[in-house]
Amino acid sequence: MGARLPAVKQDRTEAAGAHASRAAAAARRSGNPVVLAAAARAAATPLRRTGRTTEALHLLKEARLHLTAVSRPTAAELDAAGMAALTAAITAAQAHQPATAVDFAAQAEQAAARLARHPYTVGRPRELTGGQCALYRIGIHRHLGDLDTALAAARRLRPAQLATAGRRARGGTDTACALLDAGDAADVFAQLRLVELAAPLEGRRSSVRTLTARVVVLRPDLPGLSDYAHRTVAPAI
Repeated sequence: MGARLPAVKQDRTEAAGAHASRAAAAARRSGNPVVLAAAARAAATPLRRTGRTTEALHLLKEARLHLTAVSRPTAAELDAAGMAALTAAITAAQAHQPATAVDFAAQAEQAAARLARHPYTVGRPRELTGGQCALYRIGIHRHLGDLDTALAAARRLRPAQLATAGRRARGGTDTACALLDAGDAADVFAQLRLVELAAPLEGRRSSVRTLTARVVVLRPDLPGLSDYAHRTVAPAI
């Protein structure tokens, strides 16, 4: 039974990729560039996981171009364009395409700067911010193997810049991953504690439990680590 699981997971991922392609096609037919951008972002992950990174990047680039084709895009269009660019940047970074990743990240930061000059509309939350760009920069440069730049982005990031607890937890997790790559287990643990403070359930996610387990192996002497591991790792075993 267990030997079948990877095949089942692969089948589901391939089905998700096919569904994502259909959704993107439907979004194109809608003629709404914001809808197209949302569909492109949703499609990017399953497409990347099925080895179709080029297709994912094409969708994201197309979506961004539709949004920025007008001389004065609305706040909603700038928000969607910047987030499409950030998704393209992390997608390219995970595919080890540094020039493409850095270019898309710069495009997102330009969109964020333009968006910041737009009057804020009550009831229309913005996903694209300078903090969001800094958060993505951590993962982008970590995937590209540039830990110095990833950690510099982490130092620039302020939790208050991120609108939700989930985003603040993501900031801590991404920073912890970069610190672990740099061999700094003590600071990884400090970030994991911040993740738990921001969103307690995040500390129990499998990816975060894996980080905790690595720290336990590397630095079992850290004060408070045993209790933290018991809260977050042991109950899930």
